[in-house]
Amino acid sequence: MFALLALFAGALIALQAGMNSWLGVLLKNALLATVVAFLVSVLVSGTVLISTTKQWPALNDIRAVPWYLWLGGVLSATGVGLFYLLIPKLGVGTMMSFALTGQLVLAVVISHFGWFDLPQAPINHTKLLGLMTMVVGLVLVNR
Repeated sequence: MFALLALFAGALIALQAGMNSWLGVLLKNALLATVVAFLVSVLVSGTVLISTTKQWPALNDIRAVPWYLWLGGVLSATGVGLFYLLIPKLGVGTMMSFALTGQLVLAVVISHFGWFDLPQAPINHTKLLGLMTMVVGLVLVNR
């Protein structure tokens, strides 16, 4: 079930990236499309959060969060903005293939070192073969 949800999430990312990059083209401003996308995301996420949250984190729990974890939004805004800027130039398929390859490579590194207190999964020959296959797929998809 989780695998199907993950596939669905990936499909939604490709769909929203295509839609919002087209919004940027029509508005002649990829940054404006990024802001619109994030504002709508805040409204939807905020509504779901407020309507479903029964217990909020304690102030001490909030203070215990390392400072750098609050900067994820900077990375998100940069990545999303680049999607909306590059999709009209590269096409959604090409952009997604490069983005997925970049995500998978960094995900393997993050898992190898167990960054962000996530489960550790050392890099092995099988994972390296999978990454090389992904790069071959990247080349083939973009021929």
